[in-house]
Amino acid sequence: MTFDDGPDPVYTPQILDLLRRYHAKATFFVVGQRVMNHPEITRRIVAEGHEVGNHTFNHANLMRLRPEQIRHQIEKTSGLIHAATGKHSELFRPPGGYYNETIVHCVRKTGHLTVMWSWHQDTRDWSNPGTDKIVNKVLNNARGGDIVIMHDYGGNRSQTVTAVARILPELAKRGYRFVSVSQLVSIRGKLPVNRSK
Repeated sequence: MTFDDGPDPVYTPQILDLLRRYHAKATFFVVGQRVMNHPEITRRIVAEGHEVGNHTFNHANLMRLRPEQIRHQIEKTSGLIHAATGKHSELFRPPGGYYNETIVHCVRKTGHLTVMWSWHQDTRDWSNPGTDKIVNKVLNNARGGDIVIMHDYGGNRSQTVTAVARILPELAKRGYRFVSVSQLVSIRGKLPVNRSK
């Protein structure tokens, strides 16, 4: 499971509580401004064994930026993540999922790996479609190796929290394990051997 756009002081702790209850690990793609405002939540994410990925400084549309601006968005956020947690982020997700060759090249230059999600697991929870729709999207399409996208910031995320509370026990009952993106890549044996700048 992945959560974008946070951290948020209301919803991220609720999600972390649920993940802990079900012994699940997740990856949080955080926005630099949010990390700057809530470093303690970012620290908690890492302290509880989850992964933090980079999601730009201010959720910028990278398609409209020059390469040096793209790198600045990523590097500034990486610095904030490191300052808050002592850890270096290695994963990057472009806001909105918008990318092109220039963006991927810039991401690689900063030493990050671009990570998307399983297209059949886009919950679109940001649009508040209703808890049942979020839950059904995940449960009806669940396959081993999926990367589910949800959001822990960007408005009222109570539907997301309620959906997570229903999804985790059901998938656990079906025998699924919840791991971070890096753990998933490692398990599947596809960890890149060279992500040099």
